[in-house]
Amino acid sequence: MKFIDEITLSVKAGDGGDGVVRWLQQRSKPLGGPAGGNGGKGADVYALAVRDINVLSKYRGNTEFIADNGEDGRKLSQHGKDGDTLYIALPVGSIITNTSTNESFELLEDGQEEIMLYGGRGGYGNEHFKSARNVAPRKCTNGKPGGKADFYIELAIIADAGFIGLPNAGKTSLLNTLTRADAKVGSYQFTTLDPNLGNFYGHILADIPGIIEGASEGKGLGYKFLRHITRTKMLIHCVSLERDEPVADYKTVRSELVSYSKNLNNKKEIIVLTKSDTVALERQKEVIELLSKETNNKMFVVSILDDKCVKTLSDALAQLLK
Repeated sequence: MKFIDEITLSVKAGDGGDGVVRWLQQRSKPLGGPAGGNGGKGADVYALAVRDINVLSKYRGNTEFIADNGEDGRKLSQHGKDGDTLYIALPVGSIITNTSTNESFELLEDGQEEIMLYGGRGGYGNEHFKSARNVAPRKCTNGKPGGKADFYIELAIIADAGFIGLPNAGKTSLLNTLTRADAKVGSYQFTTLDPNLGNFYGHILADIPGIIEGASEGKGLGYKFLRHITRTKMLIHCVSLERDEPVADYKTVRSELVSYSKNLNNKKEIIVLTKSDTVALERQKEVIELLSKETNNKMFVVSILDDKCVKTLSDALAQLLK
């Protein structure tokens, strides 16, 4: 199933049921008076937050949601049944915008419910209009229409830590090693086309698709994946040691982050120098020394082939996430 992180849904709340004109006609009361019930209320529509980032993919072929209408009033003063509330499941981290009013809200917690549209009020039956001056009203009213709007849904993944870096920097391999996520890995750029998630001792780690120069302006896979980073609590910046200029690579990604949102500059970051098995120890020390002039962030040298260094990173990451 193709991952989708933005979609527009057409939503219609239920219409209110109509009130009716009815008369009470019983053997003991042949002229018993007005007995038309009110119409039921149309169903409201709520957004329901769920922990499933793939739920938007299920709506790709069906983007229209119509809630139940209220039932019309009945005889014998019986009111129509209200429409059953419609809940639309949306991923935690969704930003939901009414395209007509530009009003928006966010889903930040599992199980959170937020009203999207109100159902229409039911109409009045003729019994409602009975009075001392009008004992036999023939008046009733129709139900009100429910709300209707298009909603733009944009997902920004909420994760405890996010892997960032240039394409083919070893982010997905490291995610798989730390969490057994079993995400697709390849020896070419842009293997990761969608964010991957892994469970790290109860913490969610997200592998964000590779960021290239100009990503904040829409180049490569574009800025659409940069927004996922805004919700992570910590950044794990992967820099490949097999690249010719790893320091320049680091600065390129940092520049794109700040260009996209200055708030990203304040996030906690650790640097992981990946693929250490491809270079000599002297080269590793050289890169560490050069990067130390650019940042005071903690640095780890890792090869997924070296269990000892992976464990060192794992233990440190567990402490930092606490």
